Amino acid sequence: MTKKLQLPILGILLLFFCFPAIAQQTHPAWSGQSNIYEVNLRQYTASSSIKDFEKQLSRLRSMGVEILWFMPITPIGLAGRKMNETELGSYYAVKDYKAVNPEFGTMADWKAMVKYAHALGFKVITDWVANHAANDNGWIKTHPDFFSRDSAGNTIPPYDWTDVRKLNFSNRELRDSMIDAMKFWLRETGIDGFRCDVAGDVPVDFWKECIDQLNKVKKVFMLAEGEAASLHTAGFDATYSWNIMREMGDLYSGKQNVQHFDSALNHSIAAFPADAYRMYFTSNHDENSWNGTEFEKYGDAYKTFAVFTQTIYQSVPLIYSGQEIANKKRLKFFVKDPIDWGKNYPMASFYRTLLTLRKNNPALAASASYKKLTSTKDNAVFAYARQQGNYKVVVILNLSKQAQQFSISDKLVAGNPMNVFMGVREKVDEKHVFSVEPWGYIVYEYR
Repeated sequence: MTKKLQLPILGILLLFFCFPAIAQQTHPAWSGQSNIYEVNLRQYTASSSIKDFEKQLSRLRSMGVEILWFMPITPIGLAGRKMNETELGSYYAVKDYKAVNPEFGTMADWKAMVKYAHALGFKVITDWVANHAANDNGWIKTHPDFFSRDSAGNTIPPYDWTDVRKLNFSNRELRDSMIDAMKFWLRETGIDGFRCDVAGDVPVDFWKECIDQLNKVKKVFMLAEGEAASLHTAGFDATYSWNIMREMGDLYSGKQNVQHFDSALNHSIAAFPADAYRMYFTSNHDENSWNGTEFEKYGDAYKTFAVFTQTIYQSVPLIYSGQEIANKKRLKFFVKDPIDWGKNYPMASFYRTLLTLRKNNPALAASASYKKLTSTKDNAVFAYARQQGNYKVVVILNLSKQAQQFSISDKLVAGNPMNVFMGVREKVDEKHVFSVEPWGYIVYEYR
């Protein structure tokens, strides 16, 4: 054979072996119709303890919560602590990767809570901070070469985060030590995965190696705080949908229109693998503390956009601590600022309706098909159908501050669906005239 014949074969082999991400990603079997609830332990109860949070598990389960994401539970560094030395500091300044923050309790408390949560049907993931460590993390003394340094040999912080120092992923031993620490939490405490802080700042090849190794311990659910498609190539199940979160805010404020929102959503869908999961949300710890509550950002549309996040294509949606009580307070980040739960949970029924629908209807699985539906008021109305097999859900959103009357000329809306929030069946055909209040919504379930 000549070299001319051998080269194409070599090229095919290189493509096959060097780009395995072309193959479809395999997610944990339980994740596609699931949801995420972010737990801010420091602010959740007066004590901040794991034991007191555990008392809320039955309530959260009855609301339909499935994946509990805990902000970092590891000890916080003292050196250079944010605010001042007497404050509680940032969760994300990790002093010890294999211990529990005494502010929250003990390792035994954590293990017992995870066991109980599993018994109730929850999955549990914790925040993992791989990009940086506290100024007084033990590795500073025992493994100084684990840290990135400037030309003068000084350790360096990422951005203006002066309470932490950036880790050096060109160091082989650091990579092994980080993976070993993550395996510790899987093996010793039984958690089901990780939400990885600033994942986009950590080399993608590390994540690929790391996730492959973790999956040998157990099939993990991995959420990346990042918005790069390459994170899915590395093995992450879900990434953030910041771009659409910003579009929701711009739409409500009048900076953008519905057509632009639709275009941005289509662009986002096209930019990611078809089997990617995206975490859609109206709030989380960063948004609440630094940029405002969902009421500040979305006003009268806070429920409308929540419906969107729970029902849109590829979504594994998020609810943040306190959203079930319509919390209107920006929770302080570095100090104790507990949620005022009151006696009622006015948004719990709303979220229970959505979470139950997601759990019971395969049409809302992250991978179920999505089709935008055309209405006679597309300058104000955003409607779409989700479908899988014989299951179908139609969502109609009035993304305007005026009441709208319109029709949707698509056979997908025809039938006798259940109006999910009204709890009644309605006769709908292609000539049906819908009337929806300002920033209103309709969710139909077809069976």
